[in-house]
Amino acid sequence: MWDVAADLVLGSVCAVCGRPGRVLCPRCRAALPRHGAPAWPTPAPAGLAPPFAAGEYGGPLRALVNAHKERRAFALARPLGHVLAAAVADLVHAVGWEAGEPGTVRVVLVPVPSRPAVVRSRGHDPLLRLTRHAAARLRQDGRPAAVHRLLRPARAVRDQAGLDAGDRATNLAGSLRATRPAGPDGRGRPGLVVVDDVLTTGATAREAQRALEADGHRVLGIATVAATRRRTGPDQGPSSLPLSRICD
Repeated sequence: MWDVAADLVLGSVCAVCGRPGRVLCPRCRAALPRHGAPAWPTPAPAGLAPPFAAGEYGGPLRALVNAHKERRAFALARPLGHVLAAAVADLVHAVGWEAGEPGTVRVVLVPVPSRPAVVRSRGHDPLLRLTRHAAARLRQDGRPAAVHRLLRPARAVRDQAGLDAGDRATNLAGSLRATRPAGPDGRGRPGLVVVDDVLTTGATAREAQRALEADGHRVLGIATVAATRRRTGPDQGPSSLPLSRICD
């Protein structure tokens, strides 16, 4: 009854299965990934920090990411943020980052910035929105986390559509900068996790990592909601769990 009423009033349907009512029905929400796993692109950019994703960019995750980003389905930010939080939690555990003192922030999520023109055209910043939900979920689970917008565009770049891994790396080289350098080293200094919605070639994540490390920040890894499956030849690069097995 509630779903039918919501559909009549709001005209909404589940972004995954199309069922009238909520933008994400309880059944599809329960099926979302609850863990992250290594998601190395192939070929992987040299020096890329460990990348983790919650699932393959396809099926439900692709539908949700696109509905939130392109169709402004703001109600999806929370569940997508929880998916991202799962990838961050498993990344932090895998790299062995210490918990730190109770109540202290030990992990900072750094979203990859969108171009200002893209944010204006969409009318919102989807990645920043779901990153904040991810940090809130991590704190609820007892993992002190914060969101810092430490990256800014340094120059204009071409549209990435249609570019291969090498062209993307060239296009993005030097395109980001850190807004402030890291403070003095110390036990209380947090580790950074670069976050994005989708990992494709890894070129954007590697540029974000480079910009942060150039100013003295420690990058623990890369965490994304989803990752594309890319196979370019017999050399598959670093081993990783097949993305088709990541989703619960």
